[in-house]
Amino acid sequence: MFTTGFKFFFGIGVALSTAAVLYGYTTGGNHVGPLSLGWKGGVGEHLGYGLLVALGLSAIGIALTLISYRDADPADQARFRGVDDIAPTAPVTGSHWPIVGAFGVGTMAVGLVLNTAVFITGVVICAAVAFEWMMDAWADRATGDPQANRALRNRIMAPLEIPAAGTAAVALGVLALSRILLNVSKLGAVVVAGLLAVAILGVAILATSGRRPNRNIVAGLVLSLGVGILGFGVWATVDGERDFEEHEYGEDEGQSEESLGVVDTSTDGDIYGE
Repeated sequence: MFTTGFKFFFGIGVALSTAAVLYGYTTGGNHVGPLSLGWKGGVGEHLGYGLLVALGLSAIGIALTLISYRDADPADQARFRGVDDIAPTAPVTGSHWPIVGAFGVGTMAVGLVLNTAVFITGVVICAAVAFEWMMDAWADRATGDPQANRALRNRIMAPLEIPAAGTAAVALGVLALSRILLNVSKLGAVVVAGLLAVAILGVAILATSGRRPNRNIVAGLVLSLGVGILGFGVWATVDGERDFEEHEYGEDEGQSEESLGVVDTSTDGDIYGE
């Protein structure tokens, strides 16, 4: 009997393999080249065909691995180990790192179009996400107590995360805001700066008010403000800077030194005409 995981990944593998064959024939493949991986005939455009074939074979390999282990079914594991039951494991907690990773991948894509600095920023974001996600997965399996796991992770990662996150937030915010101010007009820059100052002041007043507002609300407002600035900053970077007018200092750029009140004393004779 085929397991659910096998059906899912095997279906993806078949779809990608079919897409590779169709892509090969539509980009110049001939004879049975796309069907035989280039053994009899051409495969068309090599990069796209090779990528689709690699992804398809990888998905099929995962499907075969899953059906070999029966999707890690506890009953099959117990029968394989010769025991009556398998001790349950603690469920993995939810993570927000996939969202941050998607932002990093998007930044890399934009960087490929704009410049190397934006691309490197995306690479750094993806690397940080991979490390943080790895630590979360390790902490979830450290002990059987979820609270102890959370405390263990925070004790290790908090001294690194807090200063790094603060530095990155300030740097990205300043960079994005500078791109926005350079993109809009002079009056628009004044309006944007004023609205941002009012928003920051409002969030600060709400956070320090005596009524003790909900921390989730304050965090949501700060996150929304940060995401908005970063989003508009990326758009302004793509759109480019506004046109700056050069100041003209008069029609005659080569004004004589006499008109500027400078007297030439290098000539022989008296300056009074004597």
